[in-house]
Amino acid sequence: MPADERLREEETGADERLREEETGAEVVHVALSEDPISLPEHEALVAHEAAGAIVGFSGVVRDHDGGRSVTRLEYSAHPSAWETLNEVVHEVARDSHGVRAVAVSHRIGDLRIGDAALVVAVAADHRRAAFETCALLVDTVKDRLPVWKHQHFGDGSDEWVNSA
Repeated sequence: MPADERLREEETGADERLREEETGAEVVHVALSEDPISLPEHEALVAHEAAGAIVGFSGVVRDHDGGRSVTRLEYSAHPSAWETLNEVVHEVARDSHGVRAVAVSHRIGDLRIGDAALVVAVAADHRRAAFETCALLVDTVKDRLPVWKHQHFGDGSDEWVNSA
């Protein structure tokens, strides 16, 4: 890019957008929370004037698992969980291309049917980058986050699952 074009972009603030595209996405939010989390809030956090797509994922507590009725879940986190989550989100953001911003939260504590357990939002220049980055964030968080799920079933039984 010619220097005079670069200077004009810097004067208009476009250098910030260029820097984000070259170095990966901005991480605007990473949280482990006992409070409810919502996809619309995360989508608002990542909104960016240069983004042509915002893709979100909300993993919610369902009422069944393996043919058994689920009444509620409890998520417990290892003390290192926030650091791991932060590391994962920053790694994926850093390696992304055409992505402007990402926001990720995971619930801990007691969750009811329909509550969001994992929320991810990604703003990108184009839909493909947004979809791919969102899927990679979900998969990597689920793979690496040291969180345990305690499922409670309708028949009064329960089980622990080492899974985000």
